[in-house]
Amino acid sequence: MKKIYYSLFALSIMIGMTACSPGKGSAPASDNTILAESKAPFGAPEFDKFKIEDYKEAFDYGLAEKHADIKAIIENTDEPTYANTIDALELSGKSLDKVSSIFFNLNESENTPQMTEIEEYVTPKLTELSGYIYMNDTLFGRIRTLYDNRENLGLDEEQMIVLDNYYQSFVRGGALLNEEDKATLLDIDTKLGLAQIKFSSNLLADNKAFKLVITDKADLAGLPQGVIDAAAAEDGSWVFTLDKPSCIPFLQYADNRALREKVYKAYYGRGDNNNQNDNKAIIKEILQLRQQKAKLLGFESFAHFVLDEKMAKTPEAALDLLNKIWEPAVKRAAEERAELQKIADREGAGIKVEGWDWFYYTEKLRKEKYALNDEVITPYFKLENVLQGAFDCATKLYGVKFVKRNDIPVYHPEVSTYEVLDSEGNHLSVFYTDFFPRATKRQGAWMTNFVNQRNICGENVRPMVVNVCNFTAPQGDTPALLNIDETRTLFHEFGHALHGMLTQTHYPSVSGTNVKHDFVELFSQVNEKWAVHPEVMPTFAKHYKTGEPIPAELIGKMQQSAFFNLGFETTELVAAALLDMKMHLIEDYSNFDCNEFEKELRQELGFIPEIEYRYRSTNFAHVFGGGYAVGYYAYLWAEVLDCDAFELFKEKGVFDPATAAAFKNLLEMGGSKDPMREYRKFRGADANPDALLRTRGLI
Repeated sequence: MKKIYYSLFALSIMIGMTACSPGKGSAPASDNTILAESKAPFGAPEFDKFKIEDYKEAFDYGLAEKHADIKAIIENTDEPTYANTIDALELSGKSLDKVSSIFFNLNESENTPQMTEIEEYVTPKLTELSGYIYMNDTLFGRIRTLYDNRENLGLDEEQMIVLDNYYQSFVRGGALLNEEDKATLLDIDTKLGLAQIKFSSNLLADNKAFKLVITDKADLAGLPQGVIDAAAAEDGSWVFTLDKPSCIPFLQYADNRALREKVYKAYYGRGDNNNQNDNKAIIKEILQLRQQKAKLLGFESFAHFVLDEKMAKTPEAALDLLNKIWEPAVKRAAEERAELQKIADREGAGIKVEGWDWFYYTEKLRKEKYALNDEVITPYFKLENVLQGAFDCATKLYGVKFVKRNDIPVYHPEVSTYEVLDSEGNHLSVFYTDFFPRATKRQGAWMTNFVNQRNICGENVRPMVVNVCNFTAPQGDTPALLNIDETRTLFHEFGHALHGMLTQTHYPSVSGTNVKHDFVELFSQVNEKWAVHPEVMPTFAKHYKTGEPIPAELIGKMQQSAFFNLGFETTELVAAALLDMKMHLIEDYSNFDCNEFEKELRQELGFIPEIEYRYRSTNFAHVFGGGYAVGYYAYLWAEVLDCDAFELFKEKGVFDPATAAAFKNLLEMGGSKDPMREYRKFRGADANPDALLRTRGLI
């Protein structure tokens, strides 16, 4: 996932920007560790020197500087030009950019009560600044003058897109509203920001609160030794948490059905426990506020508001794709359920298969059909080898090289850093990896930037990119070993990283992953294809003890099982996307109850009861804690593109130089060109939706 933070997303024109000259805010204390000029290689953040007590001062200084920079543009009496208005906006707010990029990234992976308190302190201030910018009539007047005369300004395509983005963002930010409505919108945005912080804090707290402590060794029956070792506590017990590397293997292998049920219900019930971390009321508040915002800005619903600027354009277009996938997915899932029930019956379990049984009997079925399970597969997928495999693919495709660095500061001892070089040895990027769960890190996997790329104001600044994941950590003499899903995840997030690292735009607001939301996942999802390709896998999948490449026989079994359980996986994914979309199409939330809505949607869809939404409302962080609201469909929208794109690679050769060079152009352009026009150039035609259904074995 490309991580989008609320505060950064809402203030998009602030992020990734720097100033040619110092801002005009009052100087911070000379010893402020956040704002101090970095002496680290490439000017990388000096995490080892940062003091948490310096963040508030750094934000206050950055906010004042940004305000002064914007005020200077507003008070400029010269006629508006692209340089004195748009360029000036892109070049404003150096200090705020720096502290925001550092803080909001660290807040996801190093979250503490102090970090949350700082987030709550600064969010209203950021929202207030956003209002000052977007709702200023004079500033909007300058942009509108340029926009209305854009065809006569001699702009190139990137400049034209940047100008259009500014105009549209100001309109969507309330520039056309009257003063009373502007004040209302500002109040809504402030409340939304704080509510989303609360949602995320509650979810993290609820996730941390659950621990399944096992003292009777008999309750470990069925679990692989590696899973048992990972759960071992110092007091002789075994502790399982809701972090995926812990709970998913438990659901897959534990013979104790009652304990599987307990873990399953705890995982899907996060944020829905009627305790101090309950998210149901917050969800209702967020949905009401979003609807108020959409109506105020002239849209039928929040879904219409969000999709108006995406490739999908309308809820109907997004729903059309989701519905096209839904029916064959549910049909396949029903067939899978019947197979699982047969195993349970054959073993004399005397049960009806439920949600907490699905993972367990799926593993039995996988082993029965293909002689496959994680115990057979994971020894060949040592984390370091998988990462090197991702690096090697990028080298073969795009000519980039990765050099381990030990002299770049990191924010945690588990973080590693690399310098990224182009084919001629020129510096492209700094790349950070952060792969293991911590109590302070939220669940999931994501990519984001500490520094965005830019090539303006006479300087070419290269990006600093981070991948954050939650893989099983090494245990004793056993290194970190990935299952095939985690291997795909690493390649997925690395695809986002490549998008950020290779970017070659001028303006930071369209660099790297700053593209349309339903286009951004193309690059991550297509990169997964190399991870599981039979030509590629033997190059990095080597047994961690012997160094022997993965046997061709095992690869063959994995290929044979490519469609295995995809009915389940597709159903839960599409269900979550439909939940997200349909929740944001409701007109009146006065009597809204998210649990009741989930039940009603289940009935409407004919949703198999043994399968849960990939995320239930109360733990749907993409939607209520981040920037993916009305955006979860994008994974499937982009999958149409990535499946279609990789069919060309399969046709020409997975490392075909000409195809790779053409695809690299898409990676480099960021948001500086029309995405679908450029995709057609690459593919020679529009993407074929059937490519997705073929890839998932649904046709």
